[in-house]
Order: sequence, then structure tokens, then C-alpha cells
Amino acid sequence: RHIVLAFLAAGHRVSILTRGRTPDELPAAVERLRGDRGEPGGLDALAGRRWDACVDVSGYLPSAVRASCEALRGRAGRYVFISTASVYAEPDRHPVREEDPLLPAAAEDTTDVTGETYGPLKVTCEQIVQGLYGPDATILRPQIVAGPFDHTARYPY
Repeated sequence: RHIVLAFLAAGHRVSILTRGRTPDELPAAVERLRGDRGEPGGLDALAGRRWDACVDVSGYLPSAVRASCEALRGRAGRYVFISTASVYAEPDRHPVREEDPLLPAAAEDTTDVTGETYGPLKVTCEQIVQGLYGPDATILRPQIVAGPFDHTARYPY
């Protein structure tokens, strides 16, 4: 939600793709597309459309990330993938550097997200984005995402 509001505040037009299972609290100016990249035909709402960029904030499974990357290939100028610092093979190394070694990638057909598979799954997802978008891919690896609208209440604000 914060990303959408920041884009709107900067004057951008924003479309979101969600399953539509829960109501959102976004302004009416946001175009709401319905879909589920884990379902056959779940990305049909993207057909015939173009965007300057896609920001993927919920890519955990390689099959889902591949589906959205392929559906948006040639339709989104940049694919921004929000990954995680959990991709690094040496988690206690500080400071973390972008060129630090990564965990071995998970098999692309892995579907269980656990403490052991989370990092390797994100590595695989990053590889898919980079493989399909090349220099038009941006990979962000935050350690912890917290702030306004965080529903987990992990940290007091």
C-alpha cells in the first residue's frame, strides 16, 4: 500500500493486480485489476496493456514469478522484484554487500515456503526475473520491511 501511495504522490498512474479477496484502502484513482498468477488464465487482465514498470512485492514461488514475468514481457519496461536479504549464503556477514555469495537456488517446482526454502526460493525467483528482463530487471533485497500499514505489528512505530 505504501508503494502505491508513494507513486500516486509522485504523480504516477497506478494499476494493481490482486485476487480481490480482501478490500483495500487505496484511493479511487488506483486501477484495480483482478487475477491470480497461480491459476490458469489468472493473468488475463494484463492482456493488451502496457506499463512503464511492474513492482512485484509478493513473489515467493518461482512458478508465480515466471507467470507474471512472462505475461508482462514486452508490456512492462522494467520489472522490479522485491526479494530479501535472506538470499545471502553468509547471513552473519556484515556489512552485507550485493556481490556476497547467494544460497543455492531452489528447484523451480518447489511449492513449500518454509524457513529453509524461503531464501533459496527467492534466489530462484531473482534468477527468473533477471533471465527474462536482463538489464530491465531491478532486484531489491531488503532485510526487514516494516513501517506504515505493516499488518504484522512486529515493531512498535
